[in-house]
Amino acid sequence: MRYWRAFPALLALATGCAVPLEDETRADEGLSTRESSVTWEPCTDTARLLRDIRSGAPGSEPGDLVRGEDGLFFTADDGVYGRELWVSSGTGGAGTFLVKDIRPGLDSAEPNELTVVGSKVFFTADDGVHGRELWVSDGTAAGTWLVKDIHASPMEIGPSGLVEFNGRVYFAADDGVNGRELWVSDGTAAGTFMLEDLNPGAGRSSPRRMTRTPDAFYFVANVGFDVRLWRSVGVAGATPVFEAVEDNVVFSMTPVGSGRVFFLVDNDEGEASLWVTRGTMESTRELRFFHGVYPHDLTALNGKLYFSAGRGRSGLEGEPEGEELWVSDGTMRGTRLLKDIHPGPGDSRPGSLKVLNRRLFFAADDGVSGRELWVSDGTTGGTHLFKDLEPGAPGSSPTELTPIYDTLFFSAETSGTGSEAWVSDGTPGGTRALTELFPGPTGSSPSGFIRSGWDVFFSADDGVHGRELWALPFRPEDRCGPVR
Repeated sequence: MRYWRAFPALLALATGCAVPLEDETRADEGLSTRESSVTWEPCTDTARLLRDIRSGAPGSEPGDLVRGEDGLFFTADDGVYGRELWVSSGTGGAGTFLVKDIRPGLDSAEPNELTVVGSKVFFTADDGVHGRELWVSDGTAAGTWLVKDIHASPMEIGPSGLVEFNGRVYFAADDGVNGRELWVSDGTAAGTFMLEDLNPGAGRSSPRRMTRTPDAFYFVANVGFDVRLWRSVGVAGATPVFEAVEDNVVFSMTPVGSGRVFFLVDNDEGEASLWVTRGTMESTRELRFFHGVYPHDLTALNGKLYFSAGRGRSGLEGEPEGEELWVSDGTMRGTRLLKDIHPGPGDSRPGSLKVLNRRLFFAADDGVSGRELWVSDGTTGGTHLFKDLEPGAPGSSPTELTPIYDTLFFSAETSGTGSEAWVSDGTPGGTRALTELFPGPTGSSPSGFIRSGWDVFFSADDGVHGRELWALPFRPEDRCGPVR
């Protein structure tokens, strides 16, 4: 089987990364109704270095940024304790500090798959004694502990595919007896147990690609020589909704609207088909086979699925066309090319598809303006160049598109400045660069934009401190005060 050769993004999907729910960027359980209904805005155009965690290049390389109830959780390597779990309150509050040295000394615990559940964050880590196991933290050293030593051998690869659902975390794990199966945890040892033994005995079903929807979660697992897509409501008794021979790869599950989940199937030939299900085997159907570039960047908007792909076809005839923007309403007839942005066989390569105020923003190259920021209202006529940030080829190459309330954060590269942070209120006139962090043509290459509290965090390299954690005050429009 050749699982990973056709599309690099599958590597991320293999770790169980969930696809965000439609309009999730507007959800924030930590805010009052009043605060979530007003307009939010950057209080300044100048981001702040929160802490020089590791002096000099390459910096602490912050990663795995997730919003917790009382701050931002992330991992970093300070050069003293190795890569461990950190937390930050942003530009105000207690500051930015190491939560716990889980693996004492220079060796790293390498926390990963940080998954917020209520007031805690679950993750996997290796303390040097138990191997990689499930951990939980409330942001304090005393409140950070090993949940359960699931497998006695420290050589086991450990839990993976963490996903939150209904206040608990679900994941794949191998206890050394039942093989790799579906587990669940409430954060206590007693409340951590195998939920499903889909391949009874020592055989393993290897659950993976966990994807949450409003009323269930989906995952891929093997039974015998078959690969299946399963639906679970968090209790024993998951039901299969799709089945194929094991050489097939099922990935990119994307919830759209009420009850539908789109997904891709690679038949082990480096090509993929788009499918849709309503959560039952009977409702699952193939929509279109794509002979060209793998469909990617599957994104929900207004009850439809938008994505980038090469030429799609139902039969075996025809030659691949350019990689362009597609749309599907969940029917074969309604799965179609939305717009040929780069006319003819050329590729516009739409990427980084994100939704802001019920419009789709993305990067594309029309063959004239270079790779720039585009926008679509879901119609052919309403799909157009949003703003030419860097006239001429190759364009500004926008990346890291991140909608936060009514503001789009992204990175773009312009002449003389390199890749720096930009913001947009959804209008060309309200689209601007933030203060340059690395003066000159190199750029600070900001990435990982995420809001927590009253700040938008990201990592960047200013050429002095290496890659470190930065924050931009971002608050309701009447709460910026003296920060300006």
